Amino acid sequence: MPDPSPARRAALDLIDAVFAHGRPLSENDAILAPLAPADRAAAQRLAADTFRGLERADRLLRPHLQKRPASRVMNILRLGTVELCTGGAAHGVVSDCVNLAAAGKRTQGSKGLVNAVLRKIASDGPDAWGKLRVPRMPRWLRDPLVAAWGATAVSAMEAAHWAGAPLDLTPKGDPAAVATAVGGTVLPTGSVRLDRAVQVSALPGFETGDWWVQDAAAALPARLLGDVRALRVLDMCAAPGGKTLQLAAAGADVTALDLSDARLARVRENLARTGLSATLVAGDALEHEGNYDAILLDAPCSATGTLRRHPDLPHAHQGQRITELIGLQEAMLDHALRLLKPGGRLVYATCSLLPDEGECQVEEALSRHPGLSVLRAEAPGIEEGWRSDEGGLRLRPDFWADRGGIDGFYMALLTRTA
Repeated sequence: MPDPSPARRAALDLIDAVFAHGRPLSENDAILAPLAPADRAAAQRLAADTFRGLERADRLLRPHLQKRPASRVMNILRLGTVELCTGGAAHGVVSDCVNLAAAGKRTQGSKGLVNAVLRKIASDGPDAWGKLRVPRMPRWLRDPLVAAWGATAVSAMEAAHWAGAPLDLTPKGDPAAVATAVGGTVLPTGSVRLDRAVQVSALPGFETGDWWVQDAAAALPARLLGDVRALRVLDMCAAPGGKTLQLAAAGADVTALDLSDARLARVRENLARTGLSATLVAGDALEHEGNYDAILLDAPCSATGTLRRHPDLPHAHQGQRITELIGLQEAMLDHALRLLKPGGRLVYATCSLLPDEGECQVEEALSRHPGLSVLRAEAPGIEEGWRSDEGGLRLRPDFWADRGGIDGFYMALLTRTA
């Protein structure tokens, strides 16, 4: 029996790692490292597509299963169902999924089941697929978001998640020149957007460091700090480094701080590629000392604003760590304010849709710190509808629907007098 394709095998291993170990797709480099670049990209796409279509796949599979099979077998069926229903060639997909089952000691007894079920899906699934509802977020996340933003807004967010995300680039220099070179469009906030699938490293300007990949929402917090030329700026949770690059390109004296030296390696690589410089420090943000003109705190969070690009996240965890994260965000914000010079500027940001990780954090910080205030955020492209009651900015995936959406983000520009 032939070996299954490396891409499908790796995609299955990625899916298993999320369900079995709670490791997001982005944290499984060991699975992808042995693959050729094309297979690596295919595996990531197949795994992400499976999570994006998980609800539909499970609905289509349910009538064909008398009982739920073992986890890896179920994931083979999900992988095959999503691919069959989104244009995959039936013979190749079914054959490869059967080979995936046959290749494992614990799954080889289910290869007949995989073959029978996926042949039925290949026959009936594609027509039924498009009639199913847009997949919903898991209840643990959907319920608090409905409470915060309303059912209509949450349904619009889910439509944005289902559509996926285009590729956004942050230019080091002129956005129009980068857009022309890569065949993209300049967004109102200055990012460059590409609406087609591409190999990033093959795009013009990659090798010369003219830009880096960064969602348009993630590029906004650094811009809120305004003119940072010659200022001493702390990027408090720096990896993967997009904001460090922005601040360095704007002329700041940047200290990039992150708990993980391994994660800082990526920042170091991107600095070298773009010809920019920053001081990299591996350490605990709560123990860091210094005195800074400006600070950017993109705090650790649930990352619930990034589901259109990371549809696996709600399945990697069930929100168990959110209370812990909220406590960490509070402690980091308090410590950051202690490192900020009087009159300095601090941006607090999270890529979360949950107000407890955004608006509520700033409201409570204002009550804890006399002399702390929120400044009106100003940057190109900011829309008045993004402004929140306490003075920050709230972005949601359903915003910019006609442009391809934007990640969910919260950010606020703070200053203190003493």
